[in-house]
Amino acid sequence: MLRAVTAGPAVVVCSTCRLSADRREDAGGRRGGALLAEALRQVQAREPDLAGVAVQEMACLFACQRHCTVHIRAPGRIGYVLGGFTPDEAAARAILGYAVRHAASAEGTVPYAEWPEGVKGHFITRTPPEGYVCP
Repeated sequence: MLRAVTAGPAVVVCSTCRLSADRREDAGGRRGGALLAEALRQVQAREPDLAGVAVQEMACLFACQRHCTVHIRAPGRIGYVLGGFTPDEAAARAILGYAVRHAASAEGTVPYAEWPEGVKGHFITRTPPEGYVCP
């Protein structure tokens, strides 16, 4: 059930997420999560400063109340689950921009003033790193 991936900063994309609140997939039969993963990789290919965060895919993050869900994580840092994105370039750039700042932070806390506009309102939960809890 588990598949090993390279440790380090990552955006884990729910590859089976719905396209939107009312649509499961696009006209070509592709799920929103798969489209979002593709958009993330396309943005990274054009913007090398956003390529330091791996894009990893996982079937179902169990956040089904929100479509196009991602988990932003890095070793020793608080993780975040975000959702409700449109699987496009703007969302991909915002997610990666936040993930880069998250990876550069000491504990996974990014000051609100540094959040890309496109991630505001998309946070679902935060998760403590293994061996820690948040005060």
